[in-house]
Amino acid sequence: MTDIAEKSSDYNSGTESDNGSQRLAIFERPKGLKGFYYNPVTQVVMLGFVCFMCPGLFNALTGLGGGGQVDPTTSANANSALYATFAAGAFFSGSIHNKLGSRLTLLLGTTGYSLYIGAYLAMNIHPHAGAFVVASGAILGICAGLLWTAQGSMMLSYATEDEKGKFIGIFWGIFNLGAVVGASVSLGQNFHSTSHLEVGNGTYIGFLVLTLIGVTIPIFMADPEKMIRTDGTKVTTPRHPSWKIEIYGLWVTLKTDPMVILLFPMFFASNWFYTWQFNEYNQALFNIRARSLNNLVYWLAQIVGSISIGFLLDQKYISRRIRAFSAWAVLLCMIFIVHTWAFFYQRQYTRASLPPDSPNKYDIFSHGYAGRIMLYIFCGLLDAMWQTTAYWIIGAMSNDPAKLAYFAGFYKSIQSAGAAGAWRADAVKTPFMNLFISTWVLLVAGLVFALPMLYLRVKDHTELADEALCVSFPLSCSQSY
Repeated sequence: MTDIAEKSSDYNSGTESDNGSQRLAIFERPKGLKGFYYNPVTQVVMLGFVCFMCPGLFNALTGLGGGGQVDPTTSANANSALYATFAAGAFFSGSIHNKLGSRLTLLLGTTGYSLYIGAYLAMNIHPHAGAFVVASGAILGICAGLLWTAQGSMMLSYATEDEKGKFIGIFWGIFNLGAVVGASVSLGQNFHSTSHLEVGNGTYIGFLVLTLIGVTIPIFMADPEKMIRTDGTKVTTPRHPSWKIEIYGLWVTLKTDPMVILLFPMFFASNWFYTWQFNEYNQALFNIRARSLNNLVYWLAQIVGSISIGFLLDQKYISRRIRAFSAWAVLLCMIFIVHTWAFFYQRQYTRASLPPDSPNKYDIFSHGYAGRIMLYIFCGLLDAMWQTTAYWIIGAMSNDPAKLAYFAGFYKSIQSAGAAGAWRADAVKTPFMNLFISTWVLLVAGLVFALPMLYLRVKDHTELADEALCVSFPLSCSQSY
């Protein structure tokens, strides 16, 4: 028998048994260098570096406020187009992922990031290229839907139940290192600039080269069908039925697991706050040197936040339900700490009092800067904790990759719909305070709606026979291909 051969021949997505009860087959894990390559942690690290190079650097660029430009209007319109197409595309990206497979879906998803960053470089050289930036944002939205759906399915399906928080933390830490590196590049390029002008061409060129490297990584990743978890169970790979049945599967997922609807407000809020943080706070209040430093510490804080909440969510000596409620309480406390603090700063300035070309921007040596950068660090902590907890809750609802792909698609689609609305509100010059209050309210509402879902739906152990999509929707399993 080979080192990845099946020890039990009647394994079928974890649902086949001799007497009708569930019996999972156990597989022998490969050894040596091959074992290292096919280790789930190794693959999650590689997945992290894909997102390090692509969405991580996108985050670094966006985190500068206005995409590093003086006037944030073009960036806001590009982000609005991006998240609008993301919302539409991500809703069906689970179906596309199940048809094409994780690696190809991931590869296609990476390509839009290079185009997007290249568009900003073009605008820095040709100031009237704003339409190209907006169009590239729309294309990136479609690509991002594919990338994040593949990422969510791979990351959550490779982990055992006890490892999901750890795997999310590892991925999120590496992913945010991309933003840290990008922010460091920007800070190095702009440290001696005390103006509030846009970043230089060198910053965009550096980002572009790194994203192109990221495009190549999925080619070298392992086939998910050959992956075996650390407990010896094989990663269940989605079936490949017709497109009609796969799209119908979106509705079946909602029908068989309607509790996920209670997470939609949490999903909706999960990117809404970026508009206020990046454009209404960082871009509006600081010069380019301070924006670059703020951006660096923001993404460093994300690493700390994801690892710390992941540590809580993976405590084996605490029941999974208690961990879920504990994370919920931590998020609620963080929301009120961050936004109560931020309220006292936000009421001191408006769009009219601090226009984009104002010379009265905070520098790193300005009086009062220390408190404001500390707030930005807490914003980064909250963001990472929110995203990590949302992924963990999704992972607690199922172990089946096909269903997880649909859940990840719902997550990114609803999330992006919220982001599209927030960025468009910024583009039409909605008052800073209005966007700030809406951010606060939506975050609290997301937790309020999620609470009954946690109480009713999160169990201490997920039974594959109860949660797998093929059990609820046997046609998708039996369809020939």
